[in-house]
Amino acid sequence: MTTGTTGSTGTRQHAVLVLEDGRTFRGEPFGALGQTVGEAVFATGMTGYQETLTDPSYHRQVVVMTAPHIGNTGVNDEDDESRRIWVAGYVVRDPSPAPSSWRATRSLQAELEAQGVVGIAGVDTRAVVRHLRERGVMRAGVFSGTAADRPVEELLGLVTESPAMAGADLAAEVTTTEPYVVPAQGARRLTVAALDLGIKAMTPRRMAERGIEVHVLPATADLDDVLAVRPDGVFFSNGPGDPAATRGPVELLQQVLERDLPFFGICFGNQLLGRALGLGTYKLGYGHRGINQPVMDRRTGRVEVTAHNHGFAVDAPLDGPVDSPAGLGRVEVSHVGLNDQVVEGLNLLDRRAFSVQYHPEAAAGPHDAGYLFDRFVDLMSTDRTSEKEAGA
Repeated sequence: MTTGTTGSTGTRQHAVLVLEDGRTFRGEPFGALGQTVGEAVFATGMTGYQETLTDPSYHRQVVVMTAPHIGNTGVNDEDDESRRIWVAGYVVRDPSPAPSSWRATRSLQAELEAQGVVGIAGVDTRAVVRHLRERGVMRAGVFSGTAADRPVEELLGLVTESPAMAGADLAAEVTTTEPYVVPAQGARRLTVAALDLGIKAMTPRRMAERGIEVHVLPATADLDDVLAVRPDGVFFSNGPGDPAATRGPVELLQQVLERDLPFFGICFGNQLLGRALGLGTYKLGYGHRGINQPVMDRRTGRVEVTAHNHGFAVDAPLDGPVDSPAGLGRVEVSHVGLNDQVVEGLNLLDRRAFSVQYHPEAAAGPHDAGYLFDRFVDLMSTDRTSEKEAGA
């Protein structure tokens, strides 16, 4: 929840970050003046702040940047991952006073002001991150201008009264309101129905590069909407919120799997595949957010450096394939995070479906996992009938 007003940057103002457990950090306003509350999380990428700000998966979160210098390349019109900035609040240490990039069309300060995003600068972000690592992510508020002049006890009350992320069903708040099509680049080879749970613009672009016509559907789409596209495959995107609170997309995915339509999911889509299979999900202590997370493909032993943004994970056994509790065949954990052994991918052995917890579209970088889109193409190109006959 954000209430922001723009103000003169020439006037000396104050700002304060208030965490749910009472810890406070003083600084200066960055962006719009006002107040905002959300879940405090930290992102470890050294670059890509524009992509982070416009990633719908950060909806209702106050993002703390671990990189100390933010805003040096300004803002441009090409790198946005969606139609607006989604972060609830922004916490940085040392904002650049002026952009220095031939691609920049405006400063980050101006963009935050224009979109009413309340932030704070001059904060010891190392101390904030260490606190969140030790205590876990928690609700927080950023207050600037006159909003920061109120007693801390009053500000803390606003934080503790704000909704928690656990139990939040947020996909409907960030999804497209109308279906749209991203055409294939060159000749159309395949058609995909992509459920927008908070999709990033680069994702359908990566599929379009491979000759896929992508029909992006709202999060409220049902099976009839999917089948109307006559898809060769179905894709579930990233997105915000608690997967355990999501109902409609899980039911849709179960119907997709029952029809053995090829399926690929990333991030939130990975968690929803777990829910559709009857597996549990849980909230991580402080999550994975950044573009430098090591993941191992358990089938090949290859280690990928990957982009992440998730606070929930799938609860699945790592010691081998298991029968899905929902009766949809065998499932195995295909990828694990090397920092903490968190499930980072699922693969169905009896149906054409797989998912990963990270972001192979890699905006911003790295590009180690781009092959997963090729794998999706191969999956959709497989003649399942011939496969079954060959195995008979």
